[in-house]
Amino acid sequence: MKIFASILGIVGLTIAFLLSNSHANPVEVGAGAPKVKAIDQDGKEVDLAPAYTKGLTLVYFYPKADTPGCTKEACSLRDAFAELKAKGVTVFGVSHDSPAAQKAFKEKYNLPFTLLADEKGELIQAFGVPANQLGIAARQSFLVKDGKIVWRDLKASTDQQAKDVLAAVAALPK
Repeated sequence: MKIFASILGIVGLTIAFLLSNSHANPVEVGAGAPKVKAIDQDGKEVDLAPAYTKGLTLVYFYPKADTPGCTKEACSLRDAFAELKAKGVTVFGVSHDSPAAQKAFKEKYNLPFTLLADEKGELIQAFGVPANQLGIAARQSFLVKDGKIVWRDLKASTDQQAKDVLAAVAALPK
């Protein structure tokens, strides 16, 4: 019995370690947005630096494609996409998923924006988004204007994400 209890204790500690969040410091409002490159859902390289110069850029991080909360968040942005686009917002969704998983997610829910596959966690790290040992990122969003972070949401909503982003856009100085 003692051996069984010891094994359970070790397994429990291992799982807790793997699922614990790293202590990242998210990019601050006013700081320069990370100029990073990533692979999109089609396996093509995307350089975020030029996107930052073309109006507003939303870079939102989510834990895993095609899971309930992440689907609600993505569909919130999809449903408000015309309004976001009219306000000059370019949207990039980022998770630790593979390009194939991102592509399937994009197609399944008809997402009209680019999904970035951050399998190595480089974007997650560059933006300072907390992630667990498996690379799964916390749900956070960053709005970039003229290369600077102008808004961030460190506890991004699922079904209200678009509403929150639109309110942030409306509150920006003209």
